[in-house]
Amino acid sequence: MQQNVTFYFRGLVATFMVLVGNSGFASIAEAYPIYAQQGYENPREATGRIVCANCHLAQKAVDIEVPQAVLPNSVFEAVVEIPYDQQVQQVLGNGKKGPLNVGAVLILPEGFVIAPPERISEKLKTKVNNLYFTPYSEDKKNIIVVGPVPGKTYQEMVFPILSPDPGKDKDVYFLKYPVYLGGNRGRGQLYPTGEKSNNTIYSTAAAGTVQSIEVSKKFTDIVIQRADGTTVTEKIPAGPEVIVSQGQVLLADQPLTNNPNVGGFGQTETEIVLQDPSRVQALLVFFAFTIIGQVFLVLKKKQYEKVQLAEMNF
Repeated sequence: MQQNVTFYFRGLVATFMVLVGNSGFASIAEAYPIYAQQGYENPREATGRIVCANCHLAQKAVDIEVPQAVLPNSVFEAVVEIPYDQQVQQVLGNGKKGPLNVGAVLILPEGFVIAPPERISEKLKTKVNNLYFTPYSEDKKNIIVVGPVPGKTYQEMVFPILSPDPGKDKDVYFLKYPVYLGGNRGRGQLYPTGEKSNNTIYSTAAAGTVQSIEVSKKFTDIVIQRADGTTVTEKIPAGPEVIVSQGQVLLADQPLTNNPNVGGFGQTETEIVLQDPSRVQALLVFFAFTIIGQVFLVLKKKQYEKVQLAEMNF
């Protein structure tokens, strides 16, 4: 019950952060990864691609470290790294520049969940550093979502994970399981509706001559006159830098702006073994008997050498 309340509270906080970001009052922006939660039942497609890549088009590296093996009903760390150059700034929703935010989706094996607060040690709580974890959905609590959060603070994220107990959950077995990670820094280039954000490159669909460039607070209108005399207006939101000038002749699909995106999305995977304690105990017993056997062999050899030496002296 307490864990459910914790999840609900964290979900409210994450949703509030998203809404604040979208309203333009904060640099935490553009509602990822809640877009994925609203639009996809499962964030990992059949091809293996994590759906965040549909909106975040640039590829960047991410990394994850987990123990090689864990015991049932135990808490362990999953360390996620989302590196980027902290000197760069991204285009925010209002067109201004600001620091990058980061987010992650961690897809754990069935039965693995975020550890409840009472199972997390004080040392581990310090490493977690006030991160809010939310389940992807009510029936997918093994999929954990984080962010958006400030990148300067959370380039490295620590997930406190509780492993399942096959003795209590008959759907869990002592096996090797895959773990999937998707991590993002910065805002996306597309919205789930297919519309462009102001964090991407804009091109012209029509060939012609730039007749005028009208700059306002929120938009830049570029009027292009076609060869037949008709005109088309390309509306550029605040953020991307216009790289064409009045009177310039343009080809179809020619870029009108630079590409302001400095972030990107990446995904990776690893494996973890849910280890049976009896196997570990059996292995320790085997090692103990092996060591004892080796010791007796050495002692027997030394005894034999002493007898041989005494016979030679005799």
